Amino acid sequence: MEFALVAPLVLVLFAALVQIGMAGYVRTTLVAAAADGARAGATNGAVDGTAKRRAQAALADSLAAGVVADISEFRDRQSGVEMVSVTIRARLPLIGLLGPEVMTVSGRALAES
Repeated sequence: MEFALVAPLVLVLFAALVQIGMAGYVRTTLVAAAADGARAGATNGAVDGTAKRRAQAALADSLAAGVVADISEFRDRQSGVEMVSVTIRARLPLIGLLGPEVMTVSGRALAES
């Protein structure tokens, strides 16, 4: 009888841990791809689209590739320094209705001159 009371709680806790682990993995992978793309786009002589292509290549073989909704690249100037930014929007692979559905991460790098 105790098993019937405890088993559902243990299963819910296990599912929650799996979801937290999956969300952490996806976030870490997306941040690494955005940073890698920004560094590639910031190199001297890089053409438009280099950062986006590099981020896509970094995600190509990962589990996170299936959840990416959009990758954007832009250059801006902050405090007189040219920056390359890559932003990745992705949906989280969650099982239930709890938690956020969309995650946005960014990577930035100083542009070489």
